Amino acid sequence: MLKLVPRDPDSNQELGSALPVTQDDLLGRVATGDQAAFAELYDQISPRVLGLIRRLLKDHAQSEEVTQEVFLEIWQNAARYDASKGGASTWILTMAHRRAVDRIRASQSSRDRDTKVGIRDYNPAYDSVTESVEIKIEHERVEKAMSRLTELQRQAVTLAYYGGYSHSEVATMLSVPIGTVKTRLRDGMIRLRDEMGVAS
Repeated sequence: MLKLVPRDPDSNQELGSALPVTQDDLLGRVATGDQAAFAELYDQISPRVLGLIRRLLKDHAQSEEVTQEVFLEIWQNAARYDASKGGASTWILTMAHRRAVDRIRASQSSRDRDTKVGIRDYNPAYDSVTESVEIKIEHERVEKAMSRLTELQRQAVTLAYYGGYSHSEVATMLSVPIGTVKTRLRDGMIRLRDEMGVAS
């Protein structure tokens, strides 16, 4: 199991004390299983990795988790690093960005699933008393508005909308042309909308 051990500052021998060790060099050594090189690489770049991930995820705990996933991936895939395609830090930060985006997508997908389940399972409390009162008030409003119509308009509206008769049937029942029925219905509905304060 991979274990991160802080490097002893007095043991520069192994990593080379003559010249500064680059992240590319360290990554090359990580590819051979060098844990000390891995610890040095971790010390050098983990703050940047965590910072990048945290900017994307916002959540600190998740950011730390994803950072650990990134470094595990580095340890497992260091041999795939190709210096000719970019520096070690670019390779690592690209990996970190990809991992953070994957986590965001996974979280969003999970939230979407939870929302769908929540909507499906939502069973609002049924308040029959409130509904009855609302229906009664609405019925009284309609009756009041209907009383403001002319008798001819009220007849046409009652037969067509409450009785369910077609325009031609209403015309036959009232012994008037179908055009007259349509005019009465149109004028009656306009008056009803005005009386009830409904926007047309």
